Amino acid sequence: MKRWYERLRSRTAALLHDILMIPAAWLLAFWTRFNFETIPDPYANSAIITLALVVPVCAVSYWQFGLYRGVWRFASLPDLTRIVQATLTATAAILALLFIVNRMDSIPRSVPLLFLLFQLVLLAGPRLLYRWIKDHRLTLSNGQRVLIIGAGRAGEMLVRDMLRDPHRTYQPVAFIDDRPRRDGGAIHGIPIHGNTARLSELVTVLSIDLILLAIPSASAPVMQRLVELCEQTQLPFRTVPQLHSLMSGQVTINQLREVSIEDLLGREPVTLDWDAIRAELAGRVILITGAGGSIGAELCRQIIPAGIKRLILVDHCELSLYRVDMELAETYPQLPRRRYLFNVADAIAMQRLFAHEQPSIVFHAAAYKHVPLLEDQIDAAVQNNIIGTYTVAHTAQCYRCERFILISTDKAVNPTNVMGASKRVAELCCQRLTRLPNSPTRFITVRFGNVLGSTGSVVPLFRRQIAQGGPVTVTDPEIERYFMTIPEACQLIMQAAATANGGEIFILDMGEPVKIRFLAEQMIRLSGRQPGSEIPIQYIGLRPGEKRFEELFYANENTMATAHPKIRVARPINSPPTFDPIAIIDELNTALAAHDVLQLTRLLKHLVPEWQPDVSHAFH
Repeated sequence: MKRWYERLRSRTAALLHDILMIPAAWLLAFWTRFNFETIPDPYANSAIITLALVVPVCAVSYWQFGLYRGVWRFASLPDLTRIVQATLTATAAILALLFIVNRMDSIPRSVPLLFLLFQLVLLAGPRLLYRWIKDHRLTLSNGQRVLIIGAGRAGEMLVRDMLRDPHRTYQPVAFIDDRPRRDGGAIHGIPIHGNTARLSELVTVLSIDLILLAIPSASAPVMQRLVELCEQTQLPFRTVPQLHSLMSGQVTINQLREVSIEDLLGREPVTLDWDAIRAELAGRVILITGAGGSIGAELCRQIIPAGIKRLILVDHCELSLYRVDMELAETYPQLPRRRYLFNVADAIAMQRLFAHEQPSIVFHAAAYKHVPLLEDQIDAAVQNNIIGTYTVAHTAQCYRCERFILISTDKAVNPTNVMGASKRVAELCCQRLTRLPNSPTRFITVRFGNVLGSTGSVVPLFRRQIAQGGPVTVTDPEIERYFMTIPEACQLIMQAAATANGGEIFILDMGEPVKIRFLAEQMIRLSGRQPGSEIPIQYIGLRPGEKRFEELFYANENTMATAHPKIRVARPINSPPTFDPIAIIDELNTALAAHDVLQLTRLLKHLVPEWQPDVSHAFH
């Protein structure tokens, strides 16, 4: 809304104008009565003297009838009605008072009627003229006529930015807001026309070209409802970033973007204990493996503001490492950082790195994660997800790192695929290392589900299929997954790392699972087309190793709440397995060297008995 001094300035200017019009109308009434000739002295003196009564009576009447609640820019019939009521009341009161004071001496009987007419002209005329000029300028402008949903702070900042634009690219026409108390108000002269139920009506009546959603704190259900309403108008619509993305607290036209699937599936912004996070990360050397991936790169962005001493980036993909390194060089040029093009399973390379860099905390995000691809690539999954994890974790322990955080997945719970089984063994390796006597390193596992927009995830696939005109392929009508955004996942990883004692498996609150069919339908609608009729959805059956429903923890894992409402910790109820996963590492390496897929499958099955390998793929 307008700041108090802006409202005061606007009302004061209008009040001063009206007060000046009172003597003008009064004297003009006398002059008209005497045919625009010289007013006789007795009458001229009476006209001047009675102004001391006329001006305050009129001013009080104008104020009481709310002439300063309206905005000149949008003067309309209700404003004219108030002016008529105020002038009639003021004229009647003046007649009564003058009759009591001096029996209307030296005041012609026609003057009160003329005074009433001149008040109407001098009060209403400038208001209507001002609106006509503004509307005429707006009509001549080439800017898009905009309706804004949300008359809060974000909407106010958007309108202010539009009005400051000398090119008038966007022309704000009206607000709508579901809060009843705001109906009938105005922000920077732009009226608030009721609630969102009137959207379809208003876009037609006001000739709207573009709809803007200015509700950065809206929940997923609210966004879904608003997007559905916007789609019914068949007009383009844009939104401001979500609340947790508005780090500066400001909203500008440049931040407007299309509504994304993250907006429709998002949840309440994560609240972090930044004091605890900074206490753990500030002044420390941080190593991130898989730094070029979706999670690794976002971890870099989130961790740097905590005041770390130095950042070490490790990735085996040259292009990914180059991209994240260049981004950080541009965004944080003063931060000391190193980058290494390493395979995390290379024990000699990792030992050299740890000996040289001496990292304090390791975030291990390096992993192969594409389920169907790894079904017939068990050697790659074992090499990267198991041997790589053990190599980095064991080296971190040897060089006395404070903490090692393994980024795991819900697919490691009762796995039905090679990727999930390999990540489960990675979890077991970290649990075994943390139980070694006098371990200087605290090993922490963070487990969560699908990350929206991450490399290889379903969202980029759907976007590409929609751009090609379909069909959008969904494996099964009932398949569902847990989702969270990349920033949210990384923030919760940092929070878990800051509060862990070691040996825990942290499970991030993923909210309610989402049907992939719903995801596909929403993404098609966001593209401006209709699912089924314009973009078909094709069900192709479950892929190798794929589940219909994912799980976040084992039945024998006792999950408990933590200090953070979106993080739970799981501890096995039963005793740890009798076999030692670390003791089998050498056997896995031997089978890898011999390219013995059968032996790798047997060993992986031994480590994860609940996994049932698909023989047709495993032995391909």
